[in-house]
Amino acid sequence: MLIVIENVLSPDEVAVARQRLLETEWEDGRVTAGSRSIAVKQNLQMPEDSPVAIELGQAILRRLADNPQFISAALAERIYPPKFNLYQDGGHYGLHVDAAVMRSGDTSIRTDLSATLFLNDPDEYDGGELTIEGPFGAQAVKLAAGDMVLYPSTSLHEVTPVTRGFRLACFFWMQSMVRDEGERALLYDLDQSIQTLSAGRAKDDPDIDRLTHIYHNLLRRWAEV
Repeated sequence: MLIVIENVLSPDEVAVARQRLLETEWEDGRVTAGSRSIAVKQNLQMPEDSPVAIELGQAILRRLADNPQFISAALAERIYPPKFNLYQDGGHYGLHVDAAVMRSGDTSIRTDLSATLFLNDPDEYDGGELTIEGPFGAQAVKLAAGDMVLYPSTSLHEVTPVTRGFRLACFFWMQSMVRDEGERALLYDLDQSIQTLSAGRAKDDPDIDRLTHIYHNLLRRWAEV
């Protein structure tokens, strides 16, 4: 399931992040590519030890920690430190799948969910669609600056060549408390329905209480913590 989370960053926050990133040194993105993906990867990437990348990544995670939709969709147990990439002059990332397990310091993270946060608007570049294969075919994603897409890390996906301008984005992975994609999707739909139905109802509405009871008991059954 693909989930779009709008306005993770405000226009002013995007502008500040973009200026700081474009003023910083970049490196060849193939430095972090695996043995198969290195042949299809052509982009620039912010070094992992870059103070700018670390600071901006932490700011993004703080913002997501207060985002109800992200919390509901990801049920994140661990999050890989956000990274940043830049595509231009035909840069692309051919069809690939993300590594199942990644290391961050002394911690191993199972990649259940992938995230891309767009940092410039679609009209600023041609190409650069994030194309994700799913059970109903491939879906092309190209969002407004400040918007983010969540999708299963199990998916084959690619970034198409950028033929005009440049594409700037933040990306990272999460280990969810609920490993199974189908179970996670059911919990997300149920939680979103509870939030929608709760609007305008009394805080002690018995029907909402029953739905909340079902949600938490399903989460208790499926969570791996």
